[in-house]
Amino acid sequence: MALKYDIRNPKLAKEGKNKIEWAERSMPVLRLIRERFKKEKPFRGISMACCLHVTTETANLMRTLKAGGATVALCASNPLSTQDDTAAALVKEYGISVFAIHGENTKTYYTHIHQALDFKPHITMDDGADLVSTLHSERKELIENVYAGTEETTTGVIRLKAMAEDNKLLFPVIAVNDSKTKHFFDNRYGTGQSTIDGILRATNMLLAGSTVVIAGYGWCGRGLAVRAKGMGAHVIVTEVDPVKAIEAAMDGFEVMPMSQAAPKGDLFVTLTGDIHVIRLEHFRKMKDGAIVCNSGHFNVELDLDALGKATKKCRQVRQHVEEYTLNGKRIFILGEGRLINLSAAEGHPAMVMDMSFANQALAAEYVIYNHAKLKQQVYTVPDTIDKKIAMLKLKSMGIKIDRLTPEQKKYLASWEMGT
Repeated sequence: MALKYDIRNPKLAKEGKNKIEWAERSMPVLRLIRERFKKEKPFRGISMACCLHVTTETANLMRTLKAGGATVALCASNPLSTQDDTAAALVKEYGISVFAIHGENTKTYYTHIHQALDFKPHITMDDGADLVSTLHSERKELIENVYAGTEETTTGVIRLKAMAEDNKLLFPVIAVNDSKTKHFFDNRYGTGQSTIDGILRATNMLLAGSTVVIAGYGWCGRGLAVRAKGMGAHVIVTEVDPVKAIEAAMDGFEVMPMSQAAPKGDLFVTLTGDIHVIRLEHFRKMKDGAIVCNSGHFNVELDLDALGKATKKCRQVRQHVEEYTLNGKRIFILGEGRLINLSAAEGHPAMVMDMSFANQALAAEYVIYNHAKLKQQVYTVPDTIDKKIAMLKLKSMGIKIDRLTPEQKKYLASWEMGT
């Protein structure tokens, strides 16, 4: 299809190109994949609809897919994460169709998803499963054209597995999020650092000496907890999973229900992927001046509708900060309850996204050669791809590791040898 787009300002392209090139410096694995794709063209004749955060790192993934021969259409997976200069550069400098405007309303958001789907994709690439959900509910006529999809984040994988469980998923999906080189690194190191980055940009608060309440001790929660502790915060963890709760306690954090943590916290961060983790009953217990934000994919983790209805006064006090007055107390909500690391900052460092998007690129290539064998279910990234990405990353960092000797391989494969 011809180049199409809906972006804020094409004149921002030069600034966006400079930022994309800056990010590329820290994405050597994706760069190596792009060079191979240029030669082999695995996506020749393939159309891709991608619903991802429109950032500089994503831009380098789009360049990689196009280098492989794909026709690519990109829309935003979150209205507040779009970088308008990046969108402009993708269109004007790299000839990639983009439908994304920072701060777009819900109607425009879904219009953009439909515009990406108009490209009749063979492969979908999602971050949160909104594109796949729309495809299944409103654009079913396109599904027979789809080979498979890939999914970037925990929230999306949860939704897709629920669809598969209900026999509603009509094509295979590769859960990129579940690869080791994605969730071990992106979720732990990326989210851990970028969440703090977004909070500090929005508030300029001092973490040292503050009490930080972290809802959820998955990989994202673990990463944030250790970094907040490292900056001098007192960290409280809330959990519903007893195993994760024990782990948090053994890692040295206080563990308690949100109802007990609510009066104690100076800063609250949700990272669960579930709905209404912080509810009105919790907001009512918070101290005056409590700061609340979300680093899960959707803003549903905070019950902002209930807070808004119970609030007598709401005003914006600085960029990305809204003040709700509740029973004489002020509660500060950051980034409209959306992903704080992307609504108030730039998301994960490029070095981390290098591995995540290498997974996306290689998972898409895997789909090309294997889609006929895949069933209508959610798959993990093959272990061979995971290890290949890890080895490429180590090589780019100048790190070498040992190899098993023949004797060691034999020992690990045998049962006869004991003490």
